[in-house]
Amino acid sequence: MSLTIRHPEIIEIARRDGKVTVEGLAEHFGVTLQTIRRDLADLAEAGRLERVHGGAVLPSGVTNIGYEDRRGLNADAKAAIATACAAEIPNDCSVFLNIGTSTEAVAEKMLAHRNILAVTNNINVATTLAKNPDCQIVLAGGTLRRSDGGLVGDLTTRTIRHFKFDIAVIGCSALDDEGDILDFDMQEVGVTRAIIDQARRIFLVADHSKFLRNAPVRVATLTDLDAFFTDRSLPDAFVRRCAEHRVDLHVAGGAPD
Repeated sequence: MSLTIRHPEIIEIARRDGKVTVEGLAEHFGVTLQTIRRDLADLAEAGRLERVHGGAVLPSGVTNIGYEDRRGLNADAKAAIATACAAEIPNDCSVFLNIGTSTEAVAEKMLAHRNILAVTNNINVATTLAKNPDCQIVLAGGTLRRSDGGLVGDLTTRTIRHFKFDIAVIGCSALDDEGDILDFDMQEVGVTRAIIDQARRIFLVADHSKFLRNAPVRVATLTDLDAFFTDRSLPDAFVRRCAEHRVDLHVAGGAPD
């Protein structure tokens, strides 16, 4: 069966079942697992599917991918981005890391930093940074979102406004060519705005897949950023807007899954 015939049927199976698996598709089409992985990578690159562990799902503009699936998505790219971002965070500073698997990757790369005050509304970030004995950790209070260990709500926002951070590291769910930073959870908007207001410098960490996604809530824009860390060359329109707003671009190495 030719590749051009397989792709529409893969999309149709995803619509019917809600998710496709590499093993299931390989058996269905009578091809190798490697062939199906290439098919899913091509469909993900075209924005028609989103890769998750062991398969793919249809992209959604209103619902985020589950946390466990997001953790494994583009893991190599996130690690490369995190390394580049952590290298720009000096010792002897205060930093905020918000909710997201990309910010969690940055926390992993900060275990050798010295004399750091880290504030976060992400329990996973706090757990990771607890391994660094030279890092003081403050958890912003709020309502626990069990799905990903995030803390959200008015209490979180009020806690954040007690601080002035040297650097804030934020993630997002989607980006568009106009430079809008998008997310799914409206409760996060007030929290993220407070983070931006209370930080001297804002670093955004987001891999290339965020340009293939859409989300309904506008969180911030390029004008709010000081630096953007990603893993691939950016769309020309986005690069021009970064230059206009004096946003430093850092393109890290790292192949997508």
